[in-house]
Amino acid sequence: MTLKKNHRLSLDKFINYALYDKNNGYYMKKIPFGNLGDFTTSPNISRLFSEMIAIWTVSYWKNLGSPKKFNLIDLGGGNGEMIKIMIESFKKFPFFFNCCKIYIHEISSKLIKIQKSKIKEKNIKWIKNFNKLKNSPCLFIANEFFDAMPIKQFVKKKNDWFEKYVLFTKKNKASFINKKINIESLKKKLNFDLPNQQKFFEYSPLAIKYLENIIKIIEKDDGGLLILDYGYDNENTKNTLKAIHKKKHSDVLKNIGNSDITYNINFNLFRKVTKNFKLIDINYTNQKKFLTKIGIKQRAEIISKNKTFKEKANIYYRLKRLIDKREMGNLFKVMLIKKLNNNFQIGF
Repeated sequence: MTLKKNHRLSLDKFINYALYDKNNGYYMKKIPFGNLGDFTTSPNISRLFSEMIAIWTVSYWKNLGSPKKFNLIDLGGGNGEMIKIMIESFKKFPFFFNCCKIYIHEISSKLIKIQKSKIKEKNIKWIKNFNKLKNSPCLFIANEFFDAMPIKQFVKKKNDWFEKYVLFTKKNKASFINKKINIESLKKKLNFDLPNQQKFFEYSPLAIKYLENIIKIIEKDDGGLLILDYGYDNENTKNTLKAIHKKKHSDVLKNIGNSDITYNINFNLFRKVTKNFKLIDINYTNQKKFLTKIGIKQRAEIISKNKTFKEKANIYYRLKRLIDKREMGNLFKVMLIKKLNNNFQIGF
């Protein structure tokens, strides 16, 4: 896309350009993770995280009746660290590993190259869409996946609603403007109403589309969707749009293409979407409770045996970052979307 003077884009199209434009997009030209990037995800903090997700996955597979054909889909594989460690753990459960077909859903060609350099397993495939999934139970893992999607924002002024747009006054010089909309058409598109007192609303059309498509697959073939992401659970949405540049908060309209743009998931909105599917149910908790219930503290004790004091301190420092309420423990939420007749409760 070529941006010109007086070019107007809705907020979600602007974010899509800033993050995913094939020539200028942040995720298409930069390595966003780790020391060289702008943020660090749970799998890069400690391998304990990925090991726990792997053990939970095997338990979930057993709960489904240990199907001989099973699809595991890593949504947005990041730098490949999570699935790499998960595979190492899966190999300790050969019967499961032989039944499991692993897919990584990634749209960034740069990140795919990084993932392929780390993962050499033959039973992994990279997919752009879900059409190639075989008709077997599918478990989707979405760790910090939905927060990287473009969002729309709307504000109510008196009795009218307006959508946020970005106006380019010059190349890479931009400002926010509002455009009046018909809120009823938005409600119809969402298939649920907005609270009367609400004066602000943000959501990702792409996230809702992904959510609905995945739920349809779960309804048809069984399986589940495990979401781990930072967010909140409230009837009213908040303005959570932010940009990160060189590991610091930045102006969304500056450093376009060189900053990560993200937002906090409103899990209440995800609840409303799932309620449109009568055969679907959810479990919900925070990351501290989830990881603690599936045994991350016990695993930390096991791997810290016979380690030096410095090594032990490093293990527990990283564990604290994952589960402390003042860090990722409460900021990150965990939601499992599954069939209504599935009573799986591990971690919740």
